[in-house]
Amino acid sequence: MYTTSQPDPVRLEIFKNLYQFIAEQMGIVLQNTAASVNIKERLDFSCAIFDSSGLLVANAPHIPVHLGSMSESVRSLINDKGDTLKPGNVYLSNNPYNGGTHLPDVTAITAVFDEDGKQVIFYVASRGHQADIGGITPGSMPPHSTTVEEEGILFDNFLLVEEGNFQETLVRQHLLNHIYPARNPDQNTADFKAQIAANERGVQELRQIISQYGLETVQTYMKFVQDNAEEAVRRAIDVLKDGEFTYEMDSQAQIQVKVTIDRTNRTAKIDFTGTSEQLNSNFNAPKAVTQAAVLYVFRTLVDDNIPLNAGCLNPLEIIIPSGCMLNPTYPAAVVAGNVETSQTIVDALYGALGVMAASAGTMNNFTFGSDRYQYYETICGGSGAGIDFDGTDGVQTHMTNSRLTDPEVLETRYPVLLESFSLRCDSGGKGKYSGGNGVIRRIKFLEPMTANILSGHRFVRPFGLNGGEAGQVGRNWIQRQNGTQENLNSTATVEMQPGDVFVIETPGGGGFGKVET
Repeated sequence: MYTTSQPDPVRLEIFKNLYQFIAEQMGIVLQNTAASVNIKERLDFSCAIFDSSGLLVANAPHIPVHLGSMSESVRSLINDKGDTLKPGNVYLSNNPYNGGTHLPDVTAITAVFDEDGKQVIFYVASRGHQADIGGITPGSMPPHSTTVEEEGILFDNFLLVEEGNFQETLVRQHLLNHIYPARNPDQNTADFKAQIAANERGVQELRQIISQYGLETVQTYMKFVQDNAEEAVRRAIDVLKDGEFTYEMDSQAQIQVKVTIDRTNRTAKIDFTGTSEQLNSNFNAPKAVTQAAVLYVFRTLVDDNIPLNAGCLNPLEIIIPSGCMLNPTYPAAVVAGNVETSQTIVDALYGALGVMAASAGTMNNFTFGSDRYQYYETICGGSGAGIDFDGTDGVQTHMTNSRLTDPEVLETRYPVLLESFSLRCDSGGKGKYSGGNGVIRRIKFLEPMTANILSGHRFVRPFGLNGGEAGQVGRNWIQRQNGTQENLNSTATVEMQPGDVFVIETPGGGGFGKVET
């Protein structure tokens, strides 16, 4: 097939879908071969392919907070190990200061070499949320960590497979040689092997399209796909207006963002100057997470069906002051930045652009466990209403896109009972278009365990826009077996006894526009 300086529209569509198909195939392998409920059932993972510079080309529609940040992990590997990469090597990384999001999200990266095994032509990567990676609480989502060390085991371009040989002894040593070691290294290593298999599928599929179309054509159309995404974002920017927004969180920390549109160059400047300084809590969001949130918002403004990729970032100038809560420095704790603050960044940007009211604005992270069991889930809420649509009830919003574990699987694998799971009526904000309702989830414990909730919007209501009402705040509480109730904060660690019920009521989304009378 010949190449050209201009893409053929038909071939562009074919290659755009081919690249995405490869990432989807990787995801199917990862789901089918993983051991943990977290990856196999909840689908808390993402797969993507990258060009030889480590720039994102295409992804499967997995978890937005993973996909917008994985490129940083790949490029950190190139900067760190670029001269020493060999065929058959696979590296692990979860370093929040080197492209990672938070420690449970561990990325496996494989370089794809040319036929001679001399030159890297692509990279493939899979990121999976480990059910436990150590740290001070089971499930590795500690509500009250103050340093990253308290959140678990850190991998920084760790050589997991050396020229085809799985380094099981070394990886187990790394998981256990820590002041707060991993609680289930068998499950960790099983999931790592699943990620290796997923990457290998990506390598095989890439080799197949190279043999069919030729390397030059495959690489040329990767660039065309990125250019196409860039132009699509520029078209979205053409209809936007300047705006700014200040968003206060439950902790009184605030995110401040100003969006300035340059119509001549068709670019946007997103400036987070004025945001709170680095926090003593774990609500700091690594720079890669902040970038992922911006990338997600601008991708959602595009009408065209394009894969999220590096081209989307080219028209965007992102300013994130070093040392603020959206660009913290080591050893800041970050476990909630990925799951909570990322949601707040998205809503602040939608507020600044005036296009949509706030969603529930939290992933409602619930973990429980002991030395024997570790479990993590995110719980849906209401989405925000927009210019011409109502919000949706009980949905995973924005930066999360994972499932909830099926009740049968949850109750089979863990000593708990899902007592009820229902919509929380009238929790969405009223408006010309109303926000979606949150949910109520009640889990009864059948054995003593430590439970943790890491959530937001328990004090600050998700905002409405253009006269729409704010959504209702969420609530966390415990119904003890003896009938007493205990109210909890946005973040809490609690010892649960048999018969105790943990109740999570999630926020509703904000309304848009005044109610017409």
